[in-house]
Amino acid sequence: MPPVLRIVWQSGRLVVGGNIALRLLGAVIPIAMLAVSKVIIDGIVQVSKNQPLPEWFWAWVAAEFGLALLGGLTGRTIGFLDSLLADRFSRHLSIRIMEKAARLDLLSYEDPVFYDKLERARVQATDRIGMVHATGTLLQQVVMAAGFCATIFWFSPWLLVLLIACIVPAFLGESHFAFLGYSLSLRQTPVRRQIDYLRVLGASRESAKELKLFGLAGHFTRQFEELSNGIYEQNTSLGRRRLFAGAALSLLTTSGYYGAYVYVVWRAATGTITPGSMTFLAGAIAGASSNIQSIFSTFASIADQALFLTDLLAFFSVTPKITSKPHALPAPRAIRDGFRMEHVSFSYPGNPRRVVEGLDLHLAAGERVALVGENGQGKTTLVKLLTRLYDPTEGRILLDGVDLRDYDLESLHSQIGVIFQDFVRYEMTARANIAVGQIEMQGPERERRVKEAARKSLAADVIDRLPQGLNQQLGRRFEGGVDLSGGEWQKVALARAYMRDAQFLILDEPAAALDARSEYDLFQRFASLTQGKTALLISHRFSTVRMADRILVLEGGRVVEDGCHERLLAEGGRYSAMFELQAASYR
Repeated sequence: MPPVLRIVWQSGRLVVGGNIALRLLGAVIPIAMLAVSKVIIDGIVQVSKNQPLPEWFWAWVAAEFGLALLGGLTGRTIGFLDSLLADRFSRHLSIRIMEKAARLDLLSYEDPVFYDKLERARVQATDRIGMVHATGTLLQQVVMAAGFCATIFWFSPWLLVLLIACIVPAFLGESHFAFLGYSLSLRQTPVRRQIDYLRVLGASRESAKELKLFGLAGHFTRQFEELSNGIYEQNTSLGRRRLFAGAALSLLTTSGYYGAYVYVVWRAATGTITPGSMTFLAGAIAGASSNIQSIFSTFASIADQALFLTDLLAFFSVTPKITSKPHALPAPRAIRDGFRMEHVSFSYPGNPRRVVEGLDLHLAAGERVALVGENGQGKTTLVKLLTRLYDPTEGRILLDGVDLRDYDLESLHSQIGVIFQDFVRYEMTARANIAVGQIEMQGPERERRVKEAARKSLAADVIDRLPQGLNQQLGRRFEGGVDLSGGEWQKVALARAYMRDAQFLILDEPAAALDARSEYDLFQRFASLTQGKTALLISHRFSTVRMADRILVLEGGRVVEDGCHERLLAEGGRYSAMFELQAASYR
């Protein structure tokens, strides 16, 4: 079974099976009605010749009425099942995409080519449901066309050849333009992403202040118009060519149909077939012509949709490199030796520049280490290597003497509590914002841990001021939501890191958005909060950094200085220069 049809089948086997059965029934009904009409018309002709009305005449009329009712009921039921299948397919496919995206390497998200592919996959989760309906329609059309064609072939094989010969060029034309449309859409994807970004940028709460103050609305609107006009002109050009070619091919198809129709009428006029047979054959020719055209058109549409779905299938075929090995080890519940980096280097795919180079480093168990350096020196990359969001290009990283790649990934991550500088603002309740730090925890224990984490991160005071406390919806996206300040959001995000009983705590600029009082309060607690844990702190604020047991200065992906605050100041090196530069601004 083709992969896409397998996904459809998995979406709802009972719904798909019922849909197929009803479509087969719906395909047979029009042929049966034509056959009954032939018998009824021939019966009326007998009466016109002064012959008695056949005994079965009214039974056939009743049968035609029954078929009409059955056809209407079948069509409505198919429509109902189509709507059910659309919902099931969209939901099933969206879940598959979310599950797949969660397993992919973080590096994949930093690749523009992959991101284009992911964007198209997201769109296709809902936009390509038409292909599912079209596939069912195609099955129905094939059965109907086969029945009509069998009748025409029995009457005159050459008549069937004429019809098909006039319809095939239309199919080839539609297929050609479907491919051109796909190719054009593929080329437009990067531009469409820019257009979508500008659309959001021009009408979002986050950008509204700067758009007004810097007068950017007109600038971004002009950019949007320029890009969207380019897309519009390309689509219009292709649509115009498709229209003219389709009109010419439609003329050929219509000529074939009327040629066959005239032949049947001539046979009836010469008395070689009955009026009922003429009606039946005329209906069969119209039905065959219409359904064959529809088959080719539907097939071309499916081919068009399938071309787009190749992106979806390509997305599903991406294999993550950072995974757990078979029989991987559980991460240690208590870190004893700590982390060791041995000759670790890292560079991004396609970029020869090494962000981290030849790093040898030991983070001892229970040690509080601060990482400082200018932007772009590899601090956040180092964090992603230690958490195994990235794997080293060269070298290895050990935890308690075991390569990180030998540990179960989920188990390893469960022992790490982290807050990134670009933390996520979950537009959920305050409780849910904190609880996602240990999402598998439920019941009274979760409630206790949420409150404890909020207290540790100073988010408890923020939550106490909310109208509904922990039940308060945060953010402005949903009705009744309350937005927080940057510092308040950071406290909530920090609570997530404290939510789990992690052995390794990573705080990437944890006080960047805090006011002076909150920063002071937070780091007065820093020692007690990290008691017995290995902690890594990244900060540009030296009032924060000096609380660490050990400070590492990164430059060019290497550790250029290593020591405590007092020692590094005394050495008068890079750390001392940065400290004095920052201290001077407070004098």
